[in-house]
Amino acid sequence: MAAVDVPVALLGYGTVGAAVHRLLEESADEIERATGHRLRVTRALVRDTGKDRGFSPGPGVLTDDIQVILGDPSIQVVAEVMGGVEPAGSHVLELLRSGRPVVTANKQLVARRGTELFEAAAAGGVQLRFEASVCAAIPVIKVLRESLIVTNVHRVLGIVNGTTNFILSAMEEGRSYDDALAEAQRLGFAEADPTEDVGGLDAAAKTAILATVAFGSRVPLEWVEVEGIEGVTLDHVAAARALDMHVKLIGRATLVGDRVDVRVGPAFVDGHHPLAAVEGAFNAVMLHGDAIREITLEGPGAGGIETASAVVADMVSVVGTTGTGFLQNDPVWRHLERLPPGDLTSPFYLRLEVEDRAGVLARIAQELAAESVSVAQLVQQTADDRAVLHIVTHDAAAGRVNAALTAIRALPEARGEATAIPVISSRGVAELGWA
Repeated sequence: MAAVDVPVALLGYGTVGAAVHRLLEESADEIERATGHRLRVTRALVRDTGKDRGFSPGPGVLTDDIQVILGDPSIQVVAEVMGGVEPAGSHVLELLRSGRPVVTANKQLVARRGTELFEAAAAGGVQLRFEASVCAAIPVIKVLRESLIVTNVHRVLGIVNGTTNFILSAMEEGRSYDDALAEAQRLGFAEADPTEDVGGLDAAAKTAILATVAFGSRVPLEWVEVEGIEGVTLDHVAAARALDMHVKLIGRATLVGDRVDVRVGPAFVDGHHPLAAVEGAFNAVMLHGDAIREITLEGPGAGGIETASAVVADMVSVVGTTGTGFLQNDPVWRHLERLPPGDLTSPFYLRLEVEDRAGVLARIAQELAAESVSVAQLVQQTADDRAVLHIVTHDAAAGRVNAALTAIRALPEARGEATAIPVISSRGVAELGWA
């Protein structure tokens, strides 16, 4: 049987767009065997049609006019790989409303405008797929939406930003934050302006998407409590090592009854936990559910070819399904409230600098007790006239811990900055040797 020719268009033709085009050509035979279709890039939207490209698009493919794509009825699938919320969002909405399925790698677009996008897809009777928007080559969205529908996933933990994981891994080897960041930039893991990565904003968008799909409820990006890694020091790394832990930037989404908590920030991860072993620029996502206990997916989470592979896989799924396909449906099927940000509980690591004199430790213990924060372990180091206190707590509400730190910072004996970092472990404090 002759293959069905499928003209496709790309919005964007940078590193990822060129890689998508190359993969479609190099894997054309495999795609045809799997689907009976042959995907052929006929148009690509760019800002500058005269710019040199890493992979030649061929004559007549590049255009700087979206109307050329919108007005071409032969184009059956569109992949958005241009990035940014605008004009990408307007282009995608128009395409969906016109009855063209869209595949996107744009995390900020999906996280910020998911409701509009899925409404447009439903109105147009077409699919919207977004696997590449979260962890590139790791198929976590497909697993959540197709394999774990009835498992009642109630927790998602993820290392979803390769740049920060590379930096923190380098710091574990003794490199300073600035040196590790410079190396990440040199190797292409970090942008010249790394703010979105090191500030946690990239991970926040990805975690909001994961929470939305995992829990079946819209999780706005504004709900995500975000802290980056700029405040992580070699002192924190050394303290984690002493506790047999590793510092990681973790995205966490937790279902608590009919409420959801979503946050991104540095965490001390128990050395026995699956996420502790994820090093360098790799990503990993751990899913907890009633029927599955836990599943961990790990792999490269960034890079042009890795992201392109996820885009192509989604395009293949579009042409390989009948009608609008299963994934056309919006994953949102219920409404959950936001858990008050300070209510989520976990153990915490606290680092406090105070005067080294009698009575100070009792004052610290008093402030912690006033907020019902129980100490599981305390180690004191002295230097000159100061003491550094390393405290690990039992499970405590984040808001209570922050309130205690605010009170401690106000003490006349306080020196330096008091910090709190959540602890992630599948073991209790007794098993960890802290009780």
